[in-house]
Amino acid sequence: MAEENKVSLHGFFASPYVRRVDLALKFKGIPYEYVEEDLKNKSSLLLKYNPVHKKVPVLVHNGKPIVESLVILEYIDETWKNGPRFLPEDPYKRAQIRFWASFVHQQVFENMVLILKTDGEAQEKTVKEVSEKLSLLEEGIKSIFPEGIPIINQENVGLLDILIVSTFGSYKAQEEVLGLKLIDPEKTSPLLFSRLKALLELHVVKGALPPHEKVVGALKFMRQNALNSASV
Repeated sequence: MAEENKVSLHGFFASPYVRRVDLALKFKGIPYEYVEEDLKNKSSLLLKYNPVHKKVPVLVHNGKPIVESLVILEYIDETWKNGPRFLPEDPYKRAQIRFWASFVHQQVFENMVLILKTDGEAQEKTVKEVSEKLSLLEEGIKSIFPEGIPIINQENVGLLDILIVSTFGSYKAQEEVLGLKLIDPEKTSPLLFSRLKALLELHVVKGALPPHEKVVGALKFMRQNALNSASV
């Protein structure tokens, strides 16, 4: 690969933030080098590329680092015109997609992390909040596609789809660790669930998601650490 076209991604296998970028690169068919980071012993390159947050993901293109997963996704979409366009041309639809992507990023995913890290009443409260937010997301998806939601394929995957599959793609592992359903196709989120199922059938997604047992192990470790810290 020519140095001026070199793309690398610094990440961590269990990070949904990294998975977003990994999926975006794969959907666009962009060759890249993956660098797995040890988050307990961060590399000098990671600290150099992301001195503010010192976190993954970091996309490095032509020697220039781009950080923050949503920023990276838009950078990829603007830089590589091949493959699916993650954001529509229409400014209003683009604004809608950005809003709901940010909603998944800030409201849904961050509350899901809280469910993983809490127990008892605190967890029950957060589960209820996530359920309410998923209902809002369900209505939001309908509002984006008033003429009907297009059937998903690898050529029309959008920014919101990438957020959905990176957040909920390992839902079976989440259910196994937590012992509860976060996505209920019969109550709060039938549309979201059917969208997710269709995304999980895509060849690119099947090849990008980490093995179930590996995710279960990582989630159990994170949960135990958080609960141990809370009880000290």
